Amino acid sequence: MTFNYIIVGAGSSGCVLANRLSADPANRVLLLEAGGSEKQSVIEMPLAWFQAMMTPAIGWGYASEPEPHADGRRIPAPRGRVVGGCSSINGMMYSRGHPQDYDQWAQMGNRGWSHADVLPFFRRSEKNWRGESAHHGGSGPLSVAKHTPDAVIYPQLIETAENLGYRHLDDFHADEVEGFSTPDFTVHEGRRGSTAARFLRPALDRPNLTLITEALTTRIVVEHGRAVGVEYERGGQRTIVRADREVILSAGAFNSPQILLLSGIGPAEELREHGIPVVHDLPGVGRNLQDHASIALMYEAAVETFDKELRLDRMAVAWMKWKMFGTGTIAGLPVGAQGFIKTREGLDRPDVQLLVSPVAMDAKVWFPGWRERRGDFFSVANVLLHPESHGTVKLRSADPRDKPAIQFNLLSTEGDRAAFRRFVQFTRKFFATEPARSLIRKELIPGSQVQSDAEIDAFVRERIGTAMHPTSSCSMGQGPEAVVDSALAVHGLAGLRVVDCSIMPNIVGGNTNAPAIMIAEKAADMILNAHRMAKAA
Repeated sequence: MTFNYIIVGAGSSGCVLANRLSADPANRVLLLEAGGSEKQSVIEMPLAWFQAMMTPAIGWGYASEPEPHADGRRIPAPRGRVVGGCSSINGMMYSRGHPQDYDQWAQMGNRGWSHADVLPFFRRSEKNWRGESAHHGGSGPLSVAKHTPDAVIYPQLIETAENLGYRHLDDFHADEVEGFSTPDFTVHEGRRGSTAARFLRPALDRPNLTLITEALTTRIVVEHGRAVGVEYERGGQRTIVRADREVILSAGAFNSPQILLLSGIGPAEELREHGIPVVHDLPGVGRNLQDHASIALMYEAAVETFDKELRLDRMAVAWMKWKMFGTGTIAGLPVGAQGFIKTREGLDRPDVQLLVSPVAMDAKVWFPGWRERRGDFFSVANVLLHPESHGTVKLRSADPRDKPAIQFNLLSTEGDRAAFRRFVQFTRKFFATEPARSLIRKELIPGSQVQSDAEIDAFVRERIGTAMHPTSSCSMGQGPEAVVDSALAVHGLAGLRVVDCSIMPNIVGGNTNAPAIMIAEKAADMILNAHRMAKAA
């Protein structure tokens, strides 16, 4: 079988690419996905996002190697092994990061990736509830919905933020980006707006687009310095498909470098250790891994919180309302408020994303006499937006069925450790300020006994995780550890690109699903333009 374009990975980026490249009926496009269908209630229901993320049947089951600066713990690293990839299991929060994040990419030598350059591609993908504007799109495939906040808790959280000197924002993606507000979510008519639902499914009736699921890519086929196809395994059988224009890796920050390494593309010494013939020595593959480290604090609430909505009879009514009309409790997420703020002087952009949720993260549906109610709590996530600590993705073996060896290297720098001390102190200050002070009874995690820097450091080491936003393992740039150029073409090979969050030279200061979509939108433009120019020549 021969196609013009073969895309590996039907995730946040791959589904967008498949839609855009197949829009021209002359382009024959193949999309390979290791997982199965996303048509499942646990995926479609916004409220069930955490359950979806933790469902083994639709995930890769990844975790890090023992983390040397986090008490040797293995940090969970959920990734979606399903059509839609992580857009089918994530928290659906729409966030782009700070405009200066992209300007920094351009300043690092990546022409065409400044904020002014990428904004049109964010807007192209988006159908924002605010409508068309200089900041937002109004007619794209991706529905960006307004979050309806709690009528009692949200105003008090915002008043607290204002009492601390922070602005109440209408939009985190307008002229002012530092402050507190509610997040937007990629929810369409009460259902998860994954890239599978919003980009891929509407395009699958095109005869020039082929989707093959349950297909594990084992290697990229390279001949005479050019990627010419892909080998995949399905039902115990291996098949080679060929591409006469390009092979495009959109398998994510763990699997894209893994596939390159399995194909003999990467650091020569590492490849030889696993008995893999060196096709192309590319030292940066799997290096520069970045993720948003995150720590959670927890408070006992003095008011009723979202947990009351989880009572079984209320959930049954909510489920029927959601099933029939796409509205109600199940169509949303319990987020109290969000802040993007600076926690020290001298910063040019926020260093923490603060998320206050009026529910315990382990809360479940309950009913008297059946399951005990979890109770009323506030969970507060503090996400480090610009980590100094970088990690690696390496092969565990030459077997493509083996999980990659992931090392986040969290908390490896004093700068990152100091940041989390500030985050804990700021959260405490926030909930010691009225009216938030009146919303709580006491701090449960880490607890008032944890006060000194050494005690806070120990708490962070014991509890640190990530926001599950891995990036940068196939970094864009021109240096010795760069993997792709500014057109996302792999250095030193023809016919091969990487199009997903692994190409970020530095992680952006926000959730990564919207940037993954933007990267694919921009890549599709570059790919189609390159073909038009080649054809004209």
